[in-house]
Amino acid sequence: MYRLALTLLMTVLPLSASAQPVAQVASPDGRLQVEVAIHDEGVPTYQVAYDGQPLLEPSRLGVVLNGGDTLGVGMEVLSVDRTTRDRSWTQPWGATETIRDHHHELRVHLQESSRKPGGRERRMDVVFRVFDDGVGFRYEWPEQPALGSFRIEDELTAMHVAADPTTWWIRAYEWNRYEYRYEETDLSDAGYALHTPLTMDFSAGDAGEGPYVSIHEAALLDYAAMSLRRIGPTAYEADLAEWSTGTKVYGETPFESPWRTLLVGDTPGDLVTNHVTLNLNEPSRLEDTSWIEPGKYVGIWWAMHLGTRTWSSGPDHGATTEHAKRYIDFAAEHDFDGVLVEGWNVGWDGSWAEDGSDFSFTEPYPDFDLQEVARYARDRGTRLIGHHETGGNAPNYEAQMDAAYALMHDLGVTVVKTGYVDHGMQFPRVTAEGDTAREWNYGQYYVNHYRRTLEAAAEHEIALNIHEPVKGTGLRRTYPNLLSREGARGQEFNAPWGGGNGPDHVPTLVFTRMLEGPMDFTPGIFSLDATGEEANSVPTTLAGQLALYVVLYSPVQMAADLPKNYAPHRDALQFIKDVPVNWAETRVLDSRIGDYVAMARRDRESDDWYLGAKTDAEARTMDVSLDFLEDGRAYTATLYRDGAEADWETNPVDYAIETQTVEAGDRLRIDLAPGGGAAVRLQAGEH
Repeated sequence: MYRLALTLLMTVLPLSASAQPVAQVASPDGRLQVEVAIHDEGVPTYQVAYDGQPLLEPSRLGVVLNGGDTLGVGMEVLSVDRTTRDRSWTQPWGATETIRDHHHELRVHLQESSRKPGGRERRMDVVFRVFDDGVGFRYEWPEQPALGSFRIEDELTAMHVAADPTTWWIRAYEWNRYEYRYEETDLSDAGYALHTPLTMDFSAGDAGEGPYVSIHEAALLDYAAMSLRRIGPTAYEADLAEWSTGTKVYGETPFESPWRTLLVGDTPGDLVTNHVTLNLNEPSRLEDTSWIEPGKYVGIWWAMHLGTRTWSSGPDHGATTEHAKRYIDFAAEHDFDGVLVEGWNVGWDGSWAEDGSDFSFTEPYPDFDLQEVARYARDRGTRLIGHHETGGNAPNYEAQMDAAYALMHDLGVTVVKTGYVDHGMQFPRVTAEGDTAREWNYGQYYVNHYRRTLEAAAEHEIALNIHEPVKGTGLRRTYPNLLSREGARGQEFNAPWGGGNGPDHVPTLVFTRMLEGPMDFTPGIFSLDATGEEANSVPTTLAGQLALYVVLYSPVQMAADLPKNYAPHRDALQFIKDVPVNWAETRVLDSRIGDYVAMARRDRESDDWYLGAKTDAEARTMDVSLDFLEDGRAYTATLYRDGAEADWETNPVDYAIETQTVEAGDRLRIDLAPGGGAAVRLQAGEH
């Protein structure tokens, strides 16, 4: 209670009107403006406006160090530096090939005043980078005699939102990590502690004119992940996941925080095509990325969620040599790049989700011949995808991961899916005394663990797809072997045990979770029987499942259903076989958060475009312009759409496939059933 009262006193009470402006910085186009000021008692603040409209009112800056010592009171400005950058860089893979980094930077050098009681003249820089489509700022603590090793007990970064926008949010510090359905309320009605990205619509009424803003962070390294803690009706403060010791972050100068970010756009689609997060991360630390290969895969996975196979050993064990070879045959027949086999290794028997210490990452079960399965996959023109479920036990995994990655490399494996199924603040850490402490998986210890796995995997030319991860903050630029991650309610929640995600989940996910980066949602479920005793819990039509390959980006995409369930629908399976996973360009054609989205992406290896459209439970007709196509060129449009009687609850498998010739300037009418969708391949003809 004392801490809450102190926070309210320091951040909610109106700041003094006698603030002294320090500096202003604007985006290259001038629409975004940031102002930094020093208020009475030497409290630094910032505020943000867009086209003159306030987004954040004056909000304080600073941190609380060891013993409640605040570095953010009694501060004075030493100097201010300004720089500009305008350059482009190329992603080895991604939703967009070439990214422009154009921003203005403001660096404010702060120091404790000698007049501050107990002040030691410690220095801290606050660095702002302002792009046309967003703002990033962070703290930097330079090496200095007055500050060496230190602890951050709290971060005082406040965000006083200048309105009460419609907001999409999930709660932080809950049992199931990030895996919750998003809620839509006014910001004033949102929860006390929220995860980011936190997406807001500032438009008045139903005008839909924006701006749209999403609060997040970038370049999360050696720091605790940031949630948002309510400090006022529409005001939040950065809240860092603490260690079991009570400390939030351990640091030693020189040291820096992640970037706190605001993504800003006129439409919801502007948030999707925003590159602020990537631009705030450092360039690749990997000299050679040629071995990193995006692709599509199948796997022994959905059967476990259906309850017909088990991860554990026994009569229904999924990961047998014979069963794996059947999946490999299916993958080879349909040109899939990999086959995921879960449950192959010793450790799945018993309560693995409560401990994980029994997992071996090199020893297979007796009924799974690892060497033979890997050889068989290579001979059939595909490859095995590795799987390392840790049960959230980082110490056990770190003790084995070098040998495990070396084994995977020797088997021809280039991608490993890792998992961390543990809950709440239950993730184990071994202390210096040999005891077991329990941590959040988005606290500093586990943030550093995930980075260590990326570095160790890269040494063996292994890319990772991390499930139950810390949230994405653009690290795929620095570590391009971070192909994908989960970090939200994925397809498994549509299995009989999961309760379903609801038809509005995907049109919401695109503008919330997907702003972090790629997600291994595992689309492609065709077994959508709605005629049995149990209602269909997969809240899309079959055409809606195809749309997911375009609207939910990942460089590794799964055809998640059982091979037998594709046999009656080989014509629809063709779209999954054709659709790329590596794109040159992405455009959002039409959208309303939580209701619908239509998106187009251009293949990086050809001139073909692919279009995906997804709606919520409401049937609707979308009329999208094809003005993104190349002028003077004809395209063959193959449209996979909902049938006339399609409905996700009553008739999800009704679909139709149509072909027509289109060109730039044409419009495409797309009828979407309740819970439905559409997928379109636009094949470029000759010039």
